[in-house]
Amino acid sequence: MKIIIIGATGTIGKHITRALQKDHEVIKAGSKSGDLQVDITSPDSIEHFFEQTGKFDAVVSAAGSAHFGTLNTMKDADFRKGIDSKLMGQINLVLIGQHYVNPKGSFTLTSGILSEDPIVLGANLSAVNGAINAFVRSAAIELDNGVRINAISPGVFEESPGYFPYFAGHIPVKMDRVTQAYVKSVLGALTGEVIKVF
Repeated sequence: MKIIIIGATGTIGKHITRALQKDHEVIKAGSKSGDLQVDITSPDSIEHFFEQTGKFDAVVSAAGSAHFGTLNTMKDADFRKGIDSKLMGQINLVLIGQHYVNPKGSFTLTSGILSEDPIVLGANLSAVNGAINAFVRSAAIELDNGVRINAISPGVFEESPGYFPYFAGHIPVKMDRVTQAYVKSVLGALTGEVIKVF
């Protein structure tokens, strides 16, 4: 398979890359690194990116940022950070990428536990993650040619101890479990699923 991993050098992306490149052709992409670069906040950049990659079998998105901060100081521009990057960035990978994906290919997006289990400072992430999950469930019934789409919704990673104080009482998840969820989405048969790892 020809698999594109966006955010390939990030915390999750490097593990997904390692798991999939053993048996498949992997194109590593990022905003500033990788085989190719793409700015997911720009539809024009995404279009140019897919023109460079050509046809593919799977896209895995482990990219996108959001605002982390108190609700009483949050402004429109803060909230739009998550909408423009993690939400619309990933949605546009699908809206544009659907015209480049091979039949029976797939898209795997990333949401997160905060859609269901919110924390203080996480309102933007909670809203964005919930919207990603809803988009995946809906898009799955409209994608043509047997193309699949899923979201991976992980909890806080064992490899990210800096976030532990914000996730009091949460049990950090092992990166191997998170990685295998992405492998399951790419190589399995599920579609329209939010694969929870928490």
